[in-house]
Amino acid sequence: MELLAALALFCVVTLFTPGPNNLMLMTSGLNFGFRRGMPHLLGVTLGFAAMVLIVGLGLGAIFEKWPLLYTVLKYAGAAYLLYLAWQIAVSPPPTPGNESTGRPIGFLQAVAFQWVNPKAWVMAVGAISTYAAVAAFPVNVMIIAALFGVLGLASSGTWLGFGAALQPILKDRRAVRAFNIVMALLLVASLYPILADSLPRRDP
Repeated sequence: MELLAALALFCVVTLFTPGPNNLMLMTSGLNFGFRRGMPHLLGVTLGFAAMVLIVGLGLGAIFEKWPLLYTVLKYAGAAYLLYLAWQIAVSPPPTPGNESTGRPIGFLQAVAFQWVNPKAWVMAVGAISTYAAVAAFPVNVMIIAALFGVLGLASSGTWLGFGAALQPILKDRRAVRAFNIVMALLLVASLYPILADSLPRRDP
């Protein structure tokens, strides 16, 4: 039970803290509202839970054997995040009726994004490797994936709802444009751990 409680705390901290998924969900909430952002929310939640399950059932071992695959995926994900940041920065603000003229991220897009999201990989591999002893295999993997699914639903709903709650506040189109640009910059900033890990280290 102590290990399960520690796992739950790990899930809460990693899920609720800012990251690519949460920043994009908040942006979707502001630009499209909670209802239109639901496919995005479900794609993030179910997609990441499925990713944790697949990683736990053996995909992680493949990356340990061929680390180059993980490196390629990591940088492909970084490039895709830069593209998404640009799309957010140039997305048109909502009309006076608070309905954006663009299209929100769909369910399948959100599911697919988990596989190129660097933070998602860190969370999935970290949870499986650290909390595998919570139960016998493969029950442990199912417990971890289920916990991420349940708590992820709460986390995604919170960030999407926070963005939607900003609609009455950010009524000016210039304010929404500024918000989108700030979110795009934060999305780019979330790539810092990848870039920092790639920089040559100086000896003390």
